[in-house]
Amino acid sequence: MGASSDPNQDGSDEQQKRSEIYTYEAPWHIYSMNWSVRRDKKYRLAIASLLEQYPNRVEIVQLDDSNGEIRSDPNLSFEHPYPPTKTIFIPDKECQKPDLLATSSDFLRVWSISDDSSSVELKSVLNGNKNSEFCGPLTSFDWNEAEPKRIGTSSIDTTCTIWDIEREAVDTQLIAHDKEVYDIAWGGVGVFASVSADGSVRVFDLRDKEHSTIIYESSEPDTPLVRLGWNKQDPRYMATIIMDSAKVVVLDIRFPTLPVVELQRHQASVNAVAWAPHSSCHICTAGDDSQALIWDLSSMGQPVEGGLDPILAYTAGAEIEQLQWSSSQPDWVAIAFSSKLQILRV
Repeated sequence: MGASSDPNQDGSDEQQKRSEIYTYEAPWHIYSMNWSVRRDKKYRLAIASLLEQYPNRVEIVQLDDSNGEIRSDPNLSFEHPYPPTKTIFIPDKECQKPDLLATSSDFLRVWSISDDSSSVELKSVLNGNKNSEFCGPLTSFDWNEAEPKRIGTSSIDTTCTIWDIEREAVDTQLIAHDKEVYDIAWGGVGVFASVSADGSVRVFDLRDKEHSTIIYESSEPDTPLVRLGWNKQDPRYMATIIMDSAKVVVLDIRFPTLPVVELQRHQASVNAVAWAPHSSCHICTAGDDSQALIWDLSSMGQPVEGGLDPILAYTAGAEIEQLQWSSSQPDWVAIAFSSKLQILRV
C-alpha cells in the first residue's frame, strides 16, 4: 500500500526504513492476531495457530526496526488449548497496567507477560458457565478501552458475558440472541453490540439489561452475521459482515434497519473489517479474494453512481482471514493469510 522503495538505491538502511511491507512466516496457519497497544512496545503483535488438534500455539512477535525483520521470541511463545478465536492485548497505551494478553476458545484466558518480556504465564481462566465445567465455545470477545477491567465475550450458547477481570468474576451474563452469537464490540463504557446467526445486530446498555435495540436484520431470513466493527472515532457507525457474502454493510445506529452504505467491491467472502483508529471515515476490509481494501466513507450519506470504490487496494498471496489496524501506530495495518503475517504501511 503506497510506493515501495527503489531497490537500486544506495544505502540499504535507508531502504529498510522506507519499506512498506514486512512479512513473517509462522510454522502454522495463522487465525487470530492482534496489535499491542502499549507505547513502549512498538510493532509488537500476537498471532495464534489454527490446528485441528487440542494443543495450539500463540506467539508474540515484534518487528526489529534496525533490520526490518519480524522475529518471534521463543520465551514468548506458548501452548494454548484449542485454536484461539480471538487474541487481544490490554488497551493500555500509557503502560499504566500489567502487560496482559487475553485469548478466547473454550474459556476466556488472561495471560501475563513479565516486565522484562522474558516469559508469559497464565493469569486466569474464566468460565462463565457456573453449572458445568463445560461451556459453549467462545466465538469472540472485546476488551473495553474506556474501562480496561471489563471484557465482553460472545458464545455459541446465545449469551454474552461481561467479565470483571480484576475480580475474575462475571459482572453480567445475558441471553443476547436467538441463536449463536458470533461477535461482540464495545461502543463505550457500558454499551456493547453483538451479531448472531439469527441475522441481527443488537445494542445493549448495561444500565438496562432487560432490553436491547435491534439495529439491523439481514434481508434474507436466517442469514448469519459473523463480524462486527464499531467505529471508535464516530460511535454512530458500525460495520457488519454477512456469512459467505462479498459485501460489507455499514450502519448508522440513529437510523436502524437501513444500511447507510454497502461496500461491494470484494470478489469473494469478506472475513474481516477494521475501522481506522485515527479517522472517523476510513475503514479497511479483507476477504477470500486475497484483497485488503481501504475505503473513504466521508461521502457516506450521498448516493454514489455505481457504488463506492475503495481508495487503496492490496493483494496478498492467499485468502486474508484476519485484519487489524494498529491503534498506537495508525500508519500500519496487519493482515494474516495462510501461515503469513504481513504489516503494511497505509
